[in-house]
Amino acid sequence: MALVLDPTAQDLLFREARTANTFTDEPVSEEQVQAIYDLIKYAPTAFNQSPLRIVLVRSPEARERLVQHMAEGNQPKTSTAPLVAILAADNEFHEELPALFPHFPQAKDVFFGERAAREQAAALNASLQAGYFILGIRAAGLAAGPMTGFDPAGIQKEFLDEDHTPLMVINIGKPGEDAWFPRGPRLDYDEVITTV
Repeated sequence: MALVLDPTAQDLLFREARTANTFTDEPVSEEQVQAIYDLIKYAPTAFNQSPLRIVLVRSPEARERLVQHMAEGNQPKTSTAPLVAILAADNEFHEELPALFPHFPQAKDVFFGERAAREQAAALNASLQAGYFILGIRAAGLAAGPMTGFDPAGIQKEFLDEDHTPLMVINIGKPGEDAWFPRGPRLDYDEVITTV
């Protein structure tokens, strides 16, 4: 086998992992989220910019405010998941670059002085981090239900500010009854990979 990762871990992270649509009521602790973050904070980003920001929606009041901005089909699962996270891109990530990229602190101004450049970089790199976050949730033995069906302007106004762009909302917890839709087909190797 060409993979070093244990087959059980391969299944946990990839082959058997699915997007959960129902969850048990078992809570997701702060310690679990901390362990997930401590694992995924090493995701690669350009200039080590690390623009992902995460808002954990725990209180019933905040949950009610969030559900209003979710697409109709996403509302029931978001209202019942043990934990919901709003993942956003920080468009002012460049302010942290002198600490995160200390060998070239000028990158803050040289590459990211313009807001449009920051927004593009933040969206791409925070999305990469979001993929790692989903893998971290799976590594914790939990299921993730990532969704992009929501009102971005509403979530930004309700939970963020103009410097943070919402990317996705993720329901997190132990999978509940009938949690999985049938797995959809995937493209084969030769439909995706080209060698030149």
